[in-house]
Amino acid sequence: QVQLVESGGGLVQAGGSLRLSCVASGIIFSIADMAWYRQAPGKERELVARIRRGGITNYVDSVKGRFSISRDSARNTVYLQMNSLKTEDTAVYYCLADLTPWGNTYWGQGTQVTVSS
Repeated sequence: QVQLVESGGGLVQAGGSLRLSCVASGIIFSIADMAWYRQAPGKERELVARIRRGGITNYVDSVKGRFSISRDSARNTVYLQMNSLKTEDTAVYYCLADLTPWGNTYWGQGTQVTVSS
């Protein structure tokens, strides 16, 4: 049974920081590309950051220089450090594990991040 469990969301003032965590179970974490997506009300889900199995990272332009994705294979965990948060970062943040071509992709249940002005 594959599970991705996110935590760390909450309410923060603009300019503040949060760190999201996603603990994976039921998968071979070391071969998974891991990513964080977000979906704001009335908008499509968008890729925020990805870290590939080899450690290469990429970010959507709007978060470059503010967000940092990392992974800890010993803990089967991927993190998203979010600094200098803006009101437009408000969204539900989802963790994704991509095991292609060896397997499927899996989503977490999401964690709410709300940034107040």
